[in-house]
Amino acid sequence: MIKKMILLTMLTLAGLTCTAQKRTTQATLFNEFKPSVITLMNGHKVKQQFTNIFLKNSSLVYLQGEYTMEANMETIAKVEFEDRTYININNQLAYMVDSVGANQLYRIDLFDMVAYNQQIRNNINISNMGFENGAITPTTMDLNSEDDYKLPIFSHYYYLYNGEFIKVHERDVSRALPKDKDLRRKYRTIIGLDTFSWNDSKSLMQLLEAITLKDQAK
Repeated sequence: MIKKMILLTMLTLAGLTCTAQKRTTQATLFNEFKPSVITLMNGHKVKQQFTNIFLKNSSLVYLQGEYTMEANMETIAKVEFEDRTYININNQLAYMVDSVGANQLYRIDLFDMVAYNQQIRNNINISNMGFENGAITPTTMDLNSEDDYKLPIFSHYYYLYNGEFIKVHERDVSRALPKDKDLRRKYRTIIGLDTFSWNDSKSLMQLLEAITLKDQAK
């Protein structure tokens, strides 16, 4: 593996939220670094005692002495923790949420920096303006609470659908559907429901079940 240092200590000052507004003060997925078995692209297995997942880019990180190192994701096929297995999808670690036959739903959690920056900007108030040496000198007041400085995370989903990984998005899923009229009708019915959301795992499993052919669902 090619190793590079990352400054996790800077990000531990911030926290995380997901679509459901869950919050934490960690830059990594797990509270503590855990042992794992790493399967490389060439099939070789490597055991690491202290590993975790960095939520900036859903990459594998591990401890080496006093440093936190980031693994080269191009060399990693799978990471097995005690309670969950992650696979490499587009150089990001994803775990399987559920399956319908051979079709599967995978989830990747990442920092949403755009939402974070917008959140901070929305609560900066310019309270006064003056002039100094010919230039405007605004006085700003930060209205953000402590929680506002927590980094949000956004869940990205992929289907393993008919043997191919596709990003869970209306356009991509529609393109991947077979030319089966009944299946496409079910697809349109599910995504048209008021309760359906492209960011909700239960909705996405409901959709996956609808677009999986009966002989594949066994």
